Amino acid sequence: MDGFTRVVGFDGDEPTGFAYGAPLHPGREWWRSTKFVPDRDAASTYAVSEVMVRPKWRKQGVSDLLHGALLKERDEDLAVLLVDVSHPKVQGLYETWGYMKAGEQRPFADSPLYAVMVKSLS
Repeated sequence: MDGFTRVVGFDGDEPTGFAYGAPLHPGREWWRSTKFVPDRDAASTYAVSEVMVRPKWRKQGVSDLLHGALLKERDEDLAVLLVDVSHPKVQGLYETWGYMKAGEQRPFADSPLYAVMVKSLS
């Protein structure tokens, strides 16, 4: 995918986790169909696809560091991600990072219901 980026964290030689994502193409920003759009004038969006931390390094701020490094140099106006609504603690974590819930989506008929989380990058 054009613009795909990723970061990998290490503790010495041991990988601790990773985060990755890619910019969404204008007109294909699937999240804009939600009922609440925090900034309708925002022109571009970066989609955070995954943030993963290995068990040994969880609850130590590693996910925040990985997420921050992933978005640090982004030129997009907004970041967006999905969180399974059955994981309210994860949604709460993203809220502490500046995301707000913009709505809910079920991307596929057999997928879980996800909270659509959006954050301003400007």
